[in-house]
Order: sequence, then structure tokens, then C-alpha cells
Amino acid sequence: MKYLSLLLIIASLLSVSDAEAQKRKKKKDEAKKEASATPANAQNQQQKTISSITSKCKAYPGLFNLYQDEKDGTVYMLIKKDQLDKEYIYFSHTVDGVLEGGHFRGSFRDNKVFTIKRYFERIEFITLNTAYYFDPNNALSKAKDANINNAVMISEKIEAEDKEKGEILIKAEKVFLAEEFSPIKPNYPPTYQGFRVGNLSKDKTKYASIRNYPKNTDVVVEYTFDNPTPQGGTSDAVADGRFITIKSQHSLIEMPQNDFTPTLDDPRVGYFTTQVTDLTGTTSTNFRDLVHKWHLKKKNPNATLSEPIEPIVFWIEKTTPLEFRETIMKAGLAWNEAFEKAGFKNAIEIRIQPDTATWDAGDIRYNVLRWTSSPLPPFGGYGPSFVNPRTGQILGADIMLEYTYILNAMRNDKIFETTAISNNLLEAEQEFIRFHKNHAHFCSLGYHLQVHNIFGHTALDLLGADENQRKKYIEETLYYLVLHEMGHTLGLNHNMKATQLHSPENLHNEELTRRVGLQGSVMDYPLPNIASDRSKQGQYFTTKPGPYDMWAIEFAYGTMENPQAEKERLEKLLARSTEPELAFGNDADDMRSSFSGIDPRVMIFDHSSDMIAYGADRMKLVNEMLKKLKDEYIKNNPNRSYDELLVRYLALTGQKFNSANAISRYIGGVYVDRGFIGQKGATQPYTPVPAQEQKRAMKTLADNVFAPDAMKAPSDLYNYLQQQRRGFNFFGRGEDPRINERVLSMHASILTHLLSPVTQQRILNSEHYGNGYKLADIMNDLTDAIFKADLNGSVNTFRQNLQIEYVGRLIAIAGLGNTPSVYVYPAQSVALYQLNQIRKMLKGNLTGDTATKAHREHIVYRIEKALNGK
Repeated sequence: MKYLSLLLIIASLLSVSDAEAQKRKKKKDEAKKEASATPANAQNQQQKTISSITSKCKAYPGLFNLYQDEKDGTVYMLIKKDQLDKEYIYFSHTVDGVLEGGHFRGSFRDNKVFTIKRYFERIEFITLNTAYYFDPNNALSKAKDANINNAVMISEKIEAEDKEKGEILIKAEKVFLAEEFSPIKPNYPPTYQGFRVGNLSKDKTKYASIRNYPKNTDVVVEYTFDNPTPQGGTSDAVADGRFITIKSQHSLIEMPQNDFTPTLDDPRVGYFTTQVTDLTGTTSTNFRDLVHKWHLKKKNPNATLSEPIEPIVFWIEKTTPLEFRETIMKAGLAWNEAFEKAGFKNAIEIRIQPDTATWDAGDIRYNVLRWTSSPLPPFGGYGPSFVNPRTGQILGADIMLEYTYILNAMRNDKIFETTAISNNLLEAEQEFIRFHKNHAHFCSLGYHLQVHNIFGHTALDLLGADENQRKKYIEETLYYLVLHEMGHTLGLNHNMKATQLHSPENLHNEELTRRVGLQGSVMDYPLPNIASDRSKQGQYFTTKPGPYDMWAIEFAYGTMENPQAEKERLEKLLARSTEPELAFGNDADDMRSSFSGIDPRVMIFDHSSDMIAYGADRMKLVNEMLKKLKDEYIKNNPNRSYDELLVRYLALTGQKFNSANAISRYIGGVYVDRGFIGQKGATQPYTPVPAQEQKRAMKTLADNVFAPDAMKAPSDLYNYLQQQRRGFNFFGRGEDPRINERVLSMHASILTHLLSPVTQQRILNSEHYGNGYKLADIMNDLTDAIFKADLNGSVNTFRQNLQIEYVGRLIAIAGLGNTPSVYVYPAQSVALYQLNQIRKMLKGNLTGDTATKAHREHIVYRIEKALNGK
């Protein structure tokens, strides 16, 4: 038996060996056949010349000559020998897209330095790392390439070569049709559950246009992504969610060769920058971050004030509505006053694109103020620029203006839940930015201005403003939007501290504000400046660059050629940063989110040096307007639906929320001073908001937000808050005006900040360096504000929701919920104390109506259940 088994094994091995031998023989035969054919193939390859390929193509001469096969559309790229090993700039932007695909018209995408190298019979495109600097006089500079990576994006075989002329031809598919130079598809986080575009379709992706010039090559590509089974819904802007097309432009740009003088960033002034770290530096702040600015040189270098050799020229696109052109031009040219501080006269020119012009607004050689009217506008204005990453020189910029910003309506199917509740808007912005990390210039001012405009138009109607005042309001909002976005194109980032310039009393002193500015900078997100007393109304929005803007432009553009003189100029200029009118704080400093920023003066949707008083006045103004809203709307809008009445209600209550939100930041806030050691006017870096100011903020919230009647509107208004039906747009969700839910969302947003782990932790930490409003005192006052006023009577549904929301959060803070607490121990202790105090307050309290008794029993039950661990 063993012998038989052994024979079977041997037989099987022999059969395997025989089969293997047959395979080897077949491979040898194929190799011989291939070898015999090689000379012929090589001969064919040798006969393949550049002219034999390009003769069948349409030529696009320019920086890199391109040739497109007129039969199959293949594009070839010609690279000259002297173009190898040189540095070039790459820039891409979206020509057209949909928000579901993470793109919108005019959005700037990628901006970097690349080089082209030859590796035997292949051509490589390599992204160069520009994030580091080495002092050439330091011996360490000899190791400047150590552990610093450059990225080989593309490796393409050479199709043909003319060695005599020094020319190489490659296919351009990997350069443009693939996502090698710049990703088009959003980078979704693992937890993202919304709509996703599918995979790139090689068959459907194609060239849309080719434009070639001596100093830049522009290629527009239509990228199509396929997803047979998409999850999540899309808007009407998408014809079919399975197929998403994004049109993007690639620009390959010659590296500028000029005498541009870079300016290094300083934390006391706000510019967009290219971050560069000095690896030969000896300090903890070895930064050489490059300010983004235009290349301006005086025609007369010796003159104090001179016109530039080449001004910054912007074109108003021919699509711009005629009635807006004059205001846009005036607003853009208003920046010339700031440039005079830097020694330049007429630094900016604004021209109108002729109707007969053949050049495209997407041509990067032109800086264009462009208009769109989108179904889901992501902005009302957007002012990005692209630069030379080696120097910070701005090479081009556009300003995108969205027509919807001037509409007295909202294009949003979820307006009831989102209009003017800035937290929701900010979540959407942050989600968009998470997908697109290159969007350093993302600006949502225009979108917020649209909501403010609805409030403004409503206020003017209800306060009896005349036609001149209405015209003034529209002009000033457009003026401000253009000033703001133009500021971005000049290199300035946001300054969310600029609204601190004037006291509430001086905000309507029009002689003062027209001379100095309504705020320190046009780079803030202010509330519209509307007076409850029409006789005192000043400007609604500022119409000139403020003192900070003048100073910031002088900082970057007033460059002197002598290095020592330039150093002294900058030191003298920056020493002024502590002056109140030059106050600065950017998006990273602002407190729009509970998890970022600590200085309440750096905030969006605020105004004046006393926002607590200004905000209280704005909330009272809203309450008065709500009383008139329904009757005035019905009287002035016969034969119309009530849709706009609903929108106006949302805008008014949203203004109230914005004011409350800004006021809440003073509780637990810390004033920040970025002055340097020994600088005149500088104080200590961190100073907790004085206790009396924090308590004033808490009382303002208690009286105007948390009080039993604080959020009430006239009861007969609610009956008319009807959204106009369109087809089946209410299907599955109903159309009733969800008043309780809206008020709760506003209350919950304020609580989110006051009770966030970051805020509570900061309050406790700041007690060690001067905070006199202790966490225990804050929580006592907050509990009183939410419970005391109606303790001996009935509790309305607004307060019932607020009280239960508050108790639920206290339970979570104390670690008595379903998940462990993320709060520090003292915060848990204070929350537990508040729960016991509330239980004592409510247990056995038999006052109020039946609903109130049920409500109090519910709260006591929830507290005791949490305390007992059930």
C-alpha cells in the first residue's frame, strides 16, 4: 500500500514537471518571436519623428507648445531642452462645478512650484518643496535636501525626440486628464456620510479648451466622475447624481524674473502668506513667511508719491449688471487712498471689459470682477489670488460676485432651520474647507451680507425709511462687499477685531465715519449699522478702507530698496500696532466657534467697542420690529404669498441670535495683546475679561435671551409664517412653522458655547491669572437665569425646552449620562452641584398649570435617575 502511494506521488510530480517544462518551452518560443520582431519595432520607433506626429495635429504655440490630434483628440506636449530642470509655477482653478462635487465657479485650487526632469527615456514632473529656507552662508545649507521630500507627480515616456533641435514630445494625458497635478475629487473624511462623487471616468474626461501664451499655458478639462449607486441626495443643480462633471483649468506659468522684494510676515498685521521655516535659524520663531503682495515699482523712485510702472488692473466683466458698475468701480478705486500711504498714486485701475472683447474672464493674464447667479451659491463675494510661492508675489486674482447677495430672498430648501443661525452656516463652511485644504482664501462675507440685507430691507420698511435711504443701503452693502473682496486680492486676510473702533454713540456720527471709516478695517464681518431712531441714522456700512487697512498696505507695499532703511521702516511702522485703531485679529483668533479663539473682541457679526450694549439695543430693536412685521407686510404686498414674510421673520430673529452669540463670548473670555516686549502701549499678553463685564454680559443674556418672554413674537404672527408650496416640497416633513424648534436651536447654540468643555476649562484656568468671575458663580447665575423667573408660576414651552436642554447638558458634564464626561473634574463637580440645586428648587413645587407641573416632575425624574445611576 505504501509502495502504491509512493508511485502515485512520483507520478503526480512527474506530470507537474512535464507541465512546467511545456510552459517553459512556450515562454522561450514567445521570447524568440518577440526578439525577432524587435529590430522592426525599433526601426519603426526610430522613424517616428516629432513632425510625423504633430503634422496630424492642430498646433497651440506658447510656453509649452501643445498639439491636439484632429482625429482622436490626443494632446501632445513639446518640451525644449532649455525647459528641463527649470522651475515653473502651477496654478489651477474651477471653471465650473457643483457644490455636491466640492467645486464652484472661480474657486482657486492649487498653487505650487514644479520642475521637469529627464530620466532616460521618460519625462518627470516634480513638485518642489518650498516650505524651508537655508541661509546660504551657513554650512548646514550643504545638507539642505536632507529628509525633505519633493514629489514625483508624473512620469511619461518620450514619444519622439529631435536631438538636433533639443525638443522632446510626450503625451499630455497624465499631465492634464489625470488627477496627478492636482486632485479634483474631494478628500472625504472616513466618517463622512453625505453625497460622494464616484471614480474618474477616463472615457468621459476630455479637453474643453486650450489657450497658450508666451508666458503661460492654460488647459481646461472636463472631468467626469461615475458612481452607479450614489448615496445621499443632490440639489437640482445636478442633473443625475451618478455622473458629476467638474470643469477645471490647469495653468503652467513661467517663473517671474524680476526685482520683486519679498516682505516677511509679522503676527501684528494680517496678510495671506506662504509659510517658510528657516532650518538654520536659532530662535523658537525661525519663520520666514512670505507676505502675498503685488509687484509695484515707482516710475519715479525718488518721488514721495509716484505712479507705478505697472498698476494693478482689474476688469469689470461684461456680464456685470449695468446699474452696479459705477458703485463697483468707485469701491475698487477707493483702495488708492491706502496705496498713497505706501507712496503710490493710482496704484489700482478699474476698467470695463468691452462687449466685443474676445478674451475670456478665465484667462489668468486678466484680473476680473466676475458675476454669477448660481442655484446654490456658496458665497456672495469671493476674492482669491495666486502667487509665486518662492517670493509671495501675487500673479493674478479674480473677484467673484454672486447675484443672489442682492436678492431679498433665500435660495435654500432648509431656510427655516438655517437662516441667520450662524453656527449652522459655519458648520457648512468648515465642512467645505475640510474637503479643500487649499482654500485659504475662503470667504463667506457675501452670503452673510445677503442675510443682513434681508434684515436691513425689513428694518427700513418697518422704520419708515424713504427711497433715498433704501438706495443708500443697497449702494453701501455692494460698496462694502467689493472693498472687502478687493482687500483679499491685495493680500489682506480677515481682521475680525476691526469693529471695535467706535463707541455705540459714535457709530452714527456720519461726519466722523466718512472721514475715518465706520470700522478699523473693511476686512471684518460686521452687523449692519441700523439706528432705531431714524433721525440719528449714519452709515449702514463703511465706504472706505479704515486706518488699519492704510497701515497694513503701507507695511507690505511701502518697501525701501536699502535693507537697513527697510528694517528701520518696518520697526517704526509695526511699533504702532498697539494703537486702538490698528487692532487686528484673524479667523484663527475669532470666537465664532466655541472651540477656537479666546478674545471676545475678535468676533463676527458684532459692532462697536461695547458690543454688550450694542447687542442689547439690537435685540430690543428686533422685538419692536416683530410687533409690526405682519401688518406692514400684508399692507404692502397684496396678491403675494407669505413666503417672504417667513424669510423676514427668520432674518429678524437671526439678528437677535447673532447679537446674543457675540455677547456670550464675553463670559469666560480673555483679552489678547500681541504686542512685543518693550513695545509702547503693549500690555500683558492675556488679561481675563473684567468680572463686571462678564456679569453684565450674563445679565444681558438673562434679560434678552433666557427670560420667559425674551423670545416671544406676537402670537398672531405665527399664523402667517407660511412657506410657498412648490410641487411636493413639503412631502415627508410637513409645513407647520416650527417655532419651538427654532427658539430651542438659538438657546442651544448659546448654551453650547457657555457649557463647552473648552469654555469651562478656560474659565477655570484663567482663575489663576486674574479671572474674577469663577466657574461656580457663572453656573449659579446661569441656573438662576434659566429657572428663577418663572419658579412661582407657569413655564411656557420655550422655557420648558430651555430648562430640559440645560439639565441634559449638566447631566452629561457631570458624567452621569450614557458616556463618560470629557470635562475636567472641577467642571463636573459644579455641574453636579447645579443638578442638586435644581432638584431642590423644583421638587414639590406645585405652582403653575398642569403642563408646568408635568414639566417639573419630568426634570426631577431625569435628575434623580441620573444621580441614582438608573
